[in-house]
Amino acid sequence: MPRFVNGQSAGGPSDNAPEDANIVDFDGPNDPENPINWSPGKKAAAITIVSLMTLLSPIGSTISTAATPEILSHFSSSNELLGTLVTTIWLLGYVFGPMAIAPLSEMYGRAALYKICMVLFIVFNVACALSPSLESLIVFRFLAGLAGSCPVTLGTGSIADMIPRERRAGAMASYVIGSVLGPSIGPICSGYLTPVAGWRWSFWLMAIASAPLAVIVMALVHESYPYVILQRKAARLRKETGNPKLRSALDTGKTPRELFAFSIWRPLRMLSLPIVFLLSLYAAVVYSYLYLCLTTFGRVFGGQYGFASGPSGLATLGLGIGNVLGVVTGGLTSDRLSALLTQRNGGETKPEYRLPTMVVGGICVPIGLFWYGWTAENQAHWIVPIIGTGFLGVGMIVTYMASTMYLVDAYTAYAASVTASSTILRCLCGALLPLVGDAMYDALGIGWGTSLLGFISVAFLPVPFFFYFYGERIRKAKRFQVAI
Repeated sequence: MPRFVNGQSAGGPSDNAPEDANIVDFDGPNDPENPINWSPGKKAAAITIVSLMTLLSPIGSTISTAATPEILSHFSSSNELLGTLVTTIWLLGYVFGPMAIAPLSEMYGRAALYKICMVLFIVFNVACALSPSLESLIVFRFLAGLAGSCPVTLGTGSIADMIPRERRAGAMASYVIGSVLGPSIGPICSGYLTPVAGWRWSFWLMAIASAPLAVIVMALVHESYPYVILQRKAARLRKETGNPKLRSALDTGKTPRELFAFSIWRPLRMLSLPIVFLLSLYAAVVYSYLYLCLTTFGRVFGGQYGFASGPSGLATLGLGIGNVLGVVTGGLTSDRLSALLTQRNGGETKPEYRLPTMVVGGICVPIGLFWYGWTAENQAHWIVPIIGTGFLGVGMIVTYMASTMYLVDAYTAYAASVTASSTILRCLCGALLPLVGDAMYDALGIGWGTSLLGFISVAFLPVPFFFYFYGERIRKAKRFQVAI
């Protein structure tokens, strides 16, 4: 029977131990039940559905941005911090959601979590649209973010279930574009919808757009997690054969309660690993710049250039176009560069071969920040700072893609947990930094305030170099295995 390496079938028998007749595994390397052997059409459909869910959720995260002044006015509040919190509280849902979603998916499968969270996502967006107070709106936004964190947490794991490592970058690019392009789309939608229909329709729009996708998810999403597939196969065979000793090849021997108690802390334990922590922190810093820009564009383009809410929303197109260029760049180069480095280094594929593209992204981030900050400070033509945000968009997504693919390749068996680790840190920074954005710009101005962020991103430039040369040694060190 085949055995598993990093959560995927190695396609061959164990070299050291005789086969146990009570072990239930996939039926050879070509078993159609193994997601790695699904047809190209079935894989494409699964990845498309997950990518669409991952697009909708980040759109929801910023759908309130352009509507914030009307929301505050409707509830008779002048507290700008609360106005920013209406947007960023969503990301706190992204922080806490993965802590439960990741371990539950490793126990009960990814498909069940996708379906449940999709329904809850619609329910809580409807609740936002009907909110009777600012406080209830903030609470429902948090709960919507909690449900919306599901595809962000599990998407990379689903791709790792189906796509071999050497062909993973293209699939990852289609998935990642949703998570980074979505935040740029939200302000555009609300910027034009709010003046016409009112702020509540921003949330009705999210619920209406999510409903057809929920039907598709219910009908077409199939389980892809090998652990759960084999658990179900073993249960089916126990019932058919009457043999209670049959067990999955991936069975850990833990009860569901023990497994949940162990798994719920795994994302936080994995953050204690130097590689996971530093790469997640790097991605978190860059990601938080996105939300800082989105929550302060009204100040910059409304105050400096006199844009109304609609055109201020369109100012996010610079970030969006940069994101698309970053996805194309990362998707086209990552697999090819990894294959080239593998060939030059004796034919052994290593996760570290994903990191060179991060250097390019890391350079684009400070270029974009300095460009955007100082051209906006000196009130150059409005297109000039928007071009600067395009560089930021390229750098952000290339950095995010490279770090995500590296972590998934390095910890494939725990893809959901390592993604949750990265998501927790990334979204915590994304939620908190925008809260101090206005105070920072009041104290330093747009030029020096944005430059401060640029200098921080420059300090992270050595990170991919360090892990390219020393990452394998650190990953394999015994003292860093206890966390997982």
